[in-house]
Amino acid sequence: MPVIFLIGPTASGKTSLSLKLARKLNAEIISCDSMCVYKGMNILTSKPSADDMEKVKHHLIDIIQPTREFSVAEYRSMALEKIEEILKRKKNPLFVGGSGLYIKAVIDGLFPSAEKDLRFRKKQEALAEKYGKSYLYKKLWKIDSDRAKKIHPNDLRRVIRALEIYHTEKKRPSELAIDTKPLKYDFKIFGLKLDRDELYKNIDDRVYQMFKKGIVEEVRKLSKKKLSMTSQKALGYGEVLGYLKGEYSLEDAKELLKKNTRHFAKKQLTWFRPDRRIIWASNFTTGAWHHL
Repeated sequence: MPVIFLIGPTASGKTSLSLKLARKLNAEIISCDSMCVYKGMNILTSKPSADDMEKVKHHLIDIIQPTREFSVAEYRSMALEKIEEILKRKKNPLFVGGSGLYIKAVIDGLFPSAEKDLRFRKKQEALAEKYGKSYLYKKLWKIDSDRAKKIHPNDLRRVIRALEIYHTEKKRPSELAIDTKPLKYDFKIFGLKLDRDELYKNIDDRVYQMFKKGIVEEVRKLSKKKLSMTSQKALGYGEVLGYLKGEYSLEDAKELLKKNTRHFAKKQLTWFRPDRRIIWASNFTTGAWHHL
């Protein structure tokens, strides 16, 4: 049986579906969420409940303190180890999450670290400002169409990074990718995709529940620690911290979190959209699993 990836934007219903799927497939869940690795951020990251994790074994949740940085390379190494451990127990690995970079790292491997050239980046940003994002995308397409196919034309950060790799390494980014080791097992990627109104309603409901469960107190405790740059980026932390600092009201914090979560969901979908390996569906109870 292939390694299964269940992906999708935040609040799309991955957690509830993954529990049903894990029982159906005799699987253990490997979290693919860049924030769920941190301890003490249960409400912020909407982690599965203790009851859920007791019913189905989960991995790579609550593994480091939020004061520590955590890289995609570390995640990939741990995830590959978990796959082997799960298979030895005669179980099936089921990846669940929405962190596109982490998912891609497990499946396709990592690019070798290329030198950074901040001056080159600023120059490309200026060109994009002057001529538009499509100008840089066309430039990348001429240099490396294979790499360009995997990047959305509006994803300026990744387009510039690809151009930067070519500039510093004097090699096409897709050529460098050949040196990486992709996942050695067969895999299938299933994506949960809801219509916008339903997704936005789920996001509103999630934000309501987060405040009901005590996100304000959780952020208050976290704010007393020296959080890493990465963990500070957790959705909800900055929004609630602004309220705690008296910058705006509690209601404003709630609305800001809803707005930023919607924006984040859009970014996740933009990341996933170019990957044609993903089997998208809004309801996986109607036979979509025949792809297995």
